[in-house]
Amino acid sequence: MTSSSRALIERSIPFLAEVRNRTAGPELESWLNRTHGPGSSLWDDLAAMVTDGVESGWAANIEVDGPNYRRSRIAEPSEELHYFSITAVYMNSVEPYRGQYHQHPYGELNLVVPLDAQARLAGPLGWSGAGWTAPAPGSHHYPEVKGGALIALFYLPAGRISYDITPPDGA
Repeated sequence: MTSSSRALIERSIPFLAEVRNRTAGPELESWLNRTHGPGSSLWDDLAAMVTDGVESGWAANIEVDGPNYRRSRIAEPSEELHYFSITAVYMNSVEPYRGQYHQHPYGELNLVVPLDAQARLAGPLGWSGAGWTAPAPGSHHYPEVKGGALIALFYLPAGRISYDITPPDGA
């Protein structure tokens, strides 16, 4: 663990204490964007830290599907993190691109950091630029990007994410 990754973890702890008893979904997503969206000290700090991590090579450094789709687990769930894990994903595609289909057994809190002005991530409420998405417990989807490069810093309750789900027909 680098001192920079430890700083990101430390910056996340008070946030995770604040949200630990809230359920991911549209209501929490709206609250996150109002309370901790771009321009807030939390969003700005985390965005700068994870961007530095990607540029420095300690975050989103494991290729999933080539250099334009990478991720890495920054921290496993622990008591210190209120039993959330922290993961970073880097995706880069001008044309719409789909990553690995997956499910969120307990939901997800996802900080979206566009590196290119037009970059967007598909979330439960549509295409999202800078801000937060919060897929609800039991939700499943392809992570999708368009418009360029972005980073998603996501917090998973109990570290739970499932890649052993089959996409529905036509998805």
